[in-house]
Amino acid sequence: MEENYYKTIDSVEEYIRLAKDVNGSDLIEKFKRFLPSNAIILEIGTGPGTDWNILNQDYTVIGSDNSQDFLSHLVSSNPSGRFVELNAITLNIDENFDGLYSNKVMHYLKDNELINSIKRQHEILNPDGIICHSFWKGTGSEIFKGLFVNYHLEKVLREYFEKYFEILVLESYAEFEEADSLLLIGQKKNDTSTI
Repeated sequence: MEENYYKTIDSVEEYIRLAKDVNGSDLIEKFKRFLPSNAIILEIGTGPGTDWNILNQDYTVIGSDNSQDFLSHLVSSNPSGRFVELNAITLNIDENFDGLYSNKVMHYLKDNELINSIKRQHEILNPDGIICHSFWKGTGSEIFKGLFVNYHLEKVLREYFEKYFEILVLESYAEFEEADSLLLIGQKKNDTSTI
């Protein structure tokens, strides 16, 4: 298996073909209930740009990815868009956002990496900022196409996120099979004295 999936032109082109009919429009509709249309959003793991295009209809969206090949695709497909190279764990960017969005990206992180990402997400959000993330539902982890994939249950996500975020939505939904996925929407806790 390819250890650098998403890091080669062939794998990026394969992913774009496989994901052409998949988008997060239902997730984005739920996200929009909590975020005004003039918000500035960072999409973590923009990939082929499908969700970026949907988000960009209502928000100012900065796309990001950790793959140069995806970034090249994004820039050539959306020349007026802004895209940055970012690691989902460190989120090394000197800006703040009203919202953070990812669709099936955080499951690539090991538990300790996800916890570090959550802390960093809290730091780069404006007061009362909103996060929206989707995950594969389940337990354990596996290597898929050379990539680590971590499954999550509601209880674990609540434990990881509620220190920094008020959980607004945490529910199962179907992407390919009934209840195979989880949607988490949260609002930044501004009182950091307990963190």
